[in-house]
Amino acid sequence: MSMLHQVRFSEDTFGQLLVEKGALDQKMLEESVVIQDERGGRLFEIVQSHSKLSESVVQETLAEQFDLGVIEAIDDKKIPDELSTRVPINFVKQNKLLPLCENRFGGIDVACSDPFNVAAIDDLSVLLGAHLRLHLAASDKIINAINNAYNRGTAHAAAAMEEMAEGDLDSFAQDIEEAVDLLDSADEAPIIKLVNSLISQAVKEHASDIHVEPSERDIVVRFRIDGILYEKIRPPRRLLASIVSRIKIQAGLNIAEKRLPQDGRIRIKIAGKDIDIRVATAPTSHGERITMRLLDRSAVLLDLDDLGFSPENLGGMRTLIRKSHGIFLVTGPTGSGKTTSLYAALAEINRPDLNILTIEDPVEYQLEGISQTQVNPKINLSFAGGLRSFLRHDPDVIMVGEIRDLETAEIAIQAALTGHLVLSTIHTNDAPGAITRLVDMGVEPFLVASSVIGILAQRLIRTLCPECKSAYAAPDEELKELGLSKDMVGPKPEFWRGEGCPACLETGYQRRMGIHELMMPNDELREMILKNVDSNTIKKTAMGKGMRTLREDGARKVLMGLSSSAEVLRVTAEDAV
Repeated sequence: MSMLHQVRFSEDTFGQLLVEKGALDQKMLEESVVIQDERGGRLFEIVQSHSKLSESVVQETLAEQFDLGVIEAIDDKKIPDELSTRVPINFVKQNKLLPLCENRFGGIDVACSDPFNVAAIDDLSVLLGAHLRLHLAASDKIINAINNAYNRGTAHAAAAMEEMAEGDLDSFAQDIEEAVDLLDSADEAPIIKLVNSLISQAVKEHASDIHVEPSERDIVVRFRIDGILYEKIRPPRRLLASIVSRIKIQAGLNIAEKRLPQDGRIRIKIAGKDIDIRVATAPTSHGERITMRLLDRSAVLLDLDDLGFSPENLGGMRTLIRKSHGIFLVTGPTGSGKTTSLYAALAEINRPDLNILTIEDPVEYQLEGISQTQVNPKINLSFAGGLRSFLRHDPDVIMVGEIRDLETAEIAIQAALTGHLVLSTIHTNDAPGAITRLVDMGVEPFLVASSVIGILAQRLIRTLCPECKSAYAAPDEELKELGLSKDMVGPKPEFWRGEGCPACLETGYQRRMGIHELMMPNDELREMILKNVDSNTIKKTAMGKGMRTLREDGARKVLMGLSSSAEVLRVTAEDAV
């Protein structure tokens, strides 16, 4: 009997088992077989989708038929790196087969979702040179575990450097400086492994930026993780030209031009993640430096509920983004999460009866049902030009990536005054500062007062690592600096700090969340804007009307045990009235 006939015979047995168990009626099975004959595919997948049978029932039946165990959860941390390196990632992902560990019988335990895929199972046995013991697992769990295991198993940049024998470095650096040598290099070339492993390590550690900085004696490579720069490795200076040339080739830049700054982009895939890397080069006294900004395009777009808003600010945000017209601004320094907040707002109001247009630099997330345009200075497509053209497309909501100049500000305000909701960002330290920034650009105060419906200032603070955080009695000095009194916090207030552990790379922190300052101008504040009052006076008045400052919102999160007082004080150092 051929392998194809064996599979078909086994699938027929599977169908009859379901009927005997009462999980499926004969008619539904026959319909599924007809669909299989017409379209191909596995019978158990067709049965599951056609009859709405639960995955657990299907797996239970497959386990019974093949006498296999079922794995509810896969702990990818326990998968040895040695196993991952022996089997190509494309093979395991395509066939949803994941080697887990060596078993006591000298074979290898493997998670699989399709026990009928006999050919792939045989191939894996040959690749590993061992007998396989199969365990059933859901396909999505296998794919997630594959991504994590292969991501973790990618060689660290330091290990790639160690592979280069000290004596070979000089000749290697000379050989690889020419563009043709780079292009002809095999993927196993040491410099390619070094650059690839740097990027892979940065993705694994959730870094937002990679800095490659030449110094007099060596090269300093630093990652920005949760807003803080950490030094990672120091390759020898002789490798600078090779590293810079390799990154320039990937980013489509001119490798011969070393005197002028250049900008480019790299699109890569690492362990199933689409990574977009913006590359910027700049000449320095010690050679070219490179900064790479990493954006995970496969990251899940966050909801407003996930951004750390207090209940009051969340309610205010939802009120503002549902207004029919006006301009809503998000403000803060670079890297403070402004664009993420705007995307979350757009995702919340996105519906078929709204025409939503965006002009961005660059388009960071693709939003279904929204027309997104990227600025292009080479053809004079600017924020102002794109915004002006949008007004001829009957929009309901417009998002402008950033208001940088008077022209963009005036068009945005005119759009807001003529019945459109405009969302945008602007660079200021706090919410009231956005008002004076617009006036300083040259916008008339009466236009600002009549068009601006809300301003959100925000920062990102690191959240404490849940594995190693511990409580301590809050010192009076820290309470005072955060603007908290004993009356507000009780007789024995507690703060928390991270001690540092392997889970958080010994930093005491994992990931970040937002702190916010939301100002919604009322009649009194609009009157002050008309009179061109300074931002500090506007801020004091807004606070009197209930606006919570960035530091006050951060202090709340400290009391909730989400972050440390030192972190909030660091991020809100300029927040004083």
